Amino acid sequence: MQPNPFKLERYFARHEFTARHLLCSSDPESMSIGDLLAHEPNALDGLRETWLGYTEYPGAPALRRGLATLYENIRDDEIIVHTGAQEAIYSFMNAMLAPGDHVIVHMPGYQSHYSVAEALGVSVSPWKAREEAGWAPDPDELKTLVTPATRALVICAPHNPTGYLPSRDAFDAIVAFARRHGLWLFSDEVYRGLEHDPADRLPAACDVYERAISLGALSKTHGLAGLRLGWIATKNAHVLERMSTFKDYLTISNSAPSEYLSTIAVRHTDALIERNVSIVRANLRLLDDFFARHADRFAWHRPRAGTIGFVRLKRGHAEQFCAELLERTGVLLLPSTLIDHGDAHFRLGFGRRNMPDVLAILDAYLDAPATSTAS
Repeated sequence: MQPNPFKLERYFARHEFTARHLLCSSDPESMSIGDLLAHEPNALDGLRETWLGYTEYPGAPALRRGLATLYENIRDDEIIVHTGAQEAIYSFMNAMLAPGDHVIVHMPGYQSHYSVAEALGVSVSPWKAREEAGWAPDPDELKTLVTPATRALVICAPHNPTGYLPSRDAFDAIVAFARRHGLWLFSDEVYRGLEHDPADRLPAACDVYERAISLGALSKTHGLAGLRLGWIATKNAHVLERMSTFKDYLTISNSAPSEYLSTIAVRHTDALIERNVSIVRANLRLLDDFFARHADRFAWHRPRAGTIGFVRLKRGHAEQFCAELLERTGVLLLPSTLIDHGDAHFRLGFGRRNMPDVLAILDAYLDAPATSTAS
């Protein structure tokens, strides 16, 4: 198996730690180990006493018990902890798909959602987000995409990169479609919890459908990407067995210090979400003003959830615009060429505390007499 190069990650490998200002990050503001430990008395003592032997392959019991509280109908033994969401995606695709199968994938999206399947000899049909509909895909299009070989529907809600969040009716229709056709519903929910209005939060797919696999991670909702911890939750025993078996060929088990720190983070999910959403809301108000001032240059659909949005250039090419911006100001944006969606859009992140300062740099750059977004 040889997947295509992961274009987004190769881009970040070149620029993430050298660019002076990141304005495309999908993870929110993070924190130090000390900041996290401060949530509980004596937590530092517990970290010092953490045993550095092998850990239980599905995840530490205390961690899985904590993760189960994030769901309505999931037990701790219906969760498998992975080293980040990426391992979980890779594991699901390899464990549950085979050459000749077919999957439907909500796109544009995270490249692992389709490139891993393609590398396995699985055919992929994109279920396309529609900018004219606020990035909602057409529910009727699903009927034209499903085939006798279709095994899975892959969605991301809240959506990366657009910030689109289905209504409850739209979500229920997706679940009903998957159930009607007997499909696995692989639901990437790494931004779930970062709804800008908590009333908009959808149920986890695994809570409402017996063939759903919900993907979670601490990188996004909790802002703790450095812990490299993700998980899947499902009621389906067959999926749990197959993914457990496949994980034996990957990391086998997880990092003990990471699991200890992650257990603390999960216990304080509400506080961490409140912190991150407050940053997002403040930044979105600034972005509303920014895009109103630059309506001649950009088209912007305000996201309903998450920490990223997808912006269209009204003239010019995104790849050129992003390259020139980086060269002249040190501000990093992510052009849509890196996520297989043409050359007219870029991803913008608004989950960091320094976004106002970076946005001011972009503002000044756009107002400079020599600046042009034209090709």
